[in-house]
Amino acid sequence: MVLLVVMSHHLSPSPHSCRANLHKRMGSQGLLDFGKKLLRRKVVDWTREESKLSRCLNTFDLVALGVGSTLGAGVYILAGAVAREDAGPAIVISFLIAALASVLAGLCYGEFGARVPKTGSAYLYSYVTVGELLAFITGWNLILSYVIGTSSVARAWSATFDELTGKHIERFCQEHMTMNAPGVLAEYPDIFSVLIIFILTGLLTCGVKESAMVNKIFTCINVLVLGFVMVSGFVKGSVKNWHLTIDDMYNMTDDSGRDNQTQVGDLKHGVGGFMPFGFNGVLSGAATCFYAFVGFDCIATTGEEVKNPQKAIPIGIVASLLICFVAYFGVSAALTLMMPYYLLDPNSPLPIAFQYVGWEGANYAVAVGSLCALSTSLLGSMFPMPRVIYAMAEDGLLFKCLATVSKRTKTPAIATVTSGAVAAAMAFLFDLKDLVDLMSIGTLLAYSLVAACVLVLRYQPEQPNLAYQMASTTEEPDTNESASTSGSQAPFLPEEEEKESQNSILFPQNSDPSRFSGLVVNISSCIIGLLIVSCCSFTVLGKDLLIKGTVWAIVMIALLVLICLIVGLIIWRQPESKTKLSFKVPLLPLLPILSIFVNVYLMMQLDKGTWIRFAVWMFLGFIIYFAYGMGHSMEATDSAPPDSERNMDLNSDSCK
Repeated sequence: MVLLVVMSHHLSPSPHSCRANLHKRMGSQGLLDFGKKLLRRKVVDWTREESKLSRCLNTFDLVALGVGSTLGAGVYILAGAVAREDAGPAIVISFLIAALASVLAGLCYGEFGARVPKTGSAYLYSYVTVGELLAFITGWNLILSYVIGTSSVARAWSATFDELTGKHIERFCQEHMTMNAPGVLAEYPDIFSVLIIFILTGLLTCGVKESAMVNKIFTCINVLVLGFVMVSGFVKGSVKNWHLTIDDMYNMTDDSGRDNQTQVGDLKHGVGGFMPFGFNGVLSGAATCFYAFVGFDCIATTGEEVKNPQKAIPIGIVASLLICFVAYFGVSAALTLMMPYYLLDPNSPLPIAFQYVGWEGANYAVAVGSLCALSTSLLGSMFPMPRVIYAMAEDGLLFKCLATVSKRTKTPAIATVTSGAVAAAMAFLFDLKDLVDLMSIGTLLAYSLVAACVLVLRYQPEQPNLAYQMASTTEEPDTNESASTSGSQAPFLPEEEEKESQNSILFPQNSDPSRFSGLVVNISSCIIGLLIVSCCSFTVLGKDLLIKGTVWAIVMIALLVLICLIVGLIIWRQPESKTKLSFKVPLLPLLPILSIFVNVYLMMQLDKGTWIRFAVWMFLGFIIYFAYGMGHSMEATDSAPPDSERNMDLNSDSCK
């Protein structure tokens, strides 16, 4: 009896130990709750609620929006610069490679457009798949990309118009409004660019249908001008310009009085022929041309404004990329056929080319086309910006007032006016040349996350919400395939009965995905992401070692690629979800992995200053998220139990 009393005395906890255990459990529970907040996913069911925006766009509107946003002024400038400096006549192959790389991202956007027909683009796709923190990072960087894109295109529009009218605006501003702050502010405030942004902001607040109509008019004019350029090039051009020799280059430069450009033995402009700079030049040109296809993602922000989003968004993305490729391919071919590639002007190739063939009058058409292209590109940057802001504010991650929708026009009025004002202020004061590369980080990060989301989601046993099932256009959704709200927040750990299958990762026994196979894909996708980042970083930073043929560097790259192939094989062996969608990315997991690789590689090529500016922008974003967004998130009430219930559980378990 004494022994039992002594044992019970030692086994029964003291009040002090109870409090210590309680504090420890509360601390660990608080840390766990914090992690869950960062990873909570959005539950979307667009069938249960009516959209606040006007659903009035059709497939042709989306194609025109994608073409107008993507086929900007770059088509009038980029082809000449890349052909002269990088690829020569083989620029057509550079555009083909860049188009294929862009299609990889476009297909991933197309599948998510069929899965989640809601406003938000890559921000929303990340939110429903990989969690709130990555979604906020994606949306925050998309906002930056659109703001800088709008401001820079507005300044380019102002500069182009001013040059066509004799530079009167520039001379007046330099004489009366000079700002003496080199490296910080522009030489003079650009009033005309502010006026352009305000006009388009007013147009966007009037209604999405009116904006789409204006965009279609300018896009059609732009496409007609480019068609005229292509026909002119094929009529006045010569195939001989694709087969030049060094002797031809010397004789032609000598006859035209341009001895300063090419001399005998000087290989500054390559060795002639179709590929004067070799295949390396073609690849270098393709990396530059890839950015010419950026812009189609604005289609994905129209999910709540399209009549049939599950079909219209994938068709709009793929069709716009195809049209843009044909335009870039045709214009670059026409340019290099009209005149030798090394004589092209990198700043204004088309006017010089028409002057070379004796068609100076065509420059007026080129001027009209370039202004229309800048107008559609500007509208394409301004159109998605308020919709991403609206989606984030609607979810509580940004200030709620930004989610206000006009009852008359059914547009996100406050977000449109606010974003337009910020873009106008930047265009008014800053030169933006040092900030343009930040656009690339936001866009490429969004492309990478969307590809990763497709890779993860296709192998999961349950889709997060019924919106995915509604993407099926022919059959009713199966209740076994549908996921409830609780299923969207299901843990990633396998259930007890599934743990036996860990020995058969490469040879799964089931044809349908399970919790365990989904976990395998989640872990494998994370590993592939780390491997791709490591491989791209080493390739860019150790480029000289690889060129010199250093053995250990080549072995390191080969090892990373081999491990990536093995992990990709593990993903390929897992069963795919049989959820019926109106559009699916083919050749999984190959295409999403290739898309991630291309995007990460291009990100790693950006300079150190760009990454420092990116870090500053992210610091500001994290302040907003942790101070406001995390506590006001609409998913907070669905993903966490009430505080009183959690405290009761802690108190009841702490002294057991």
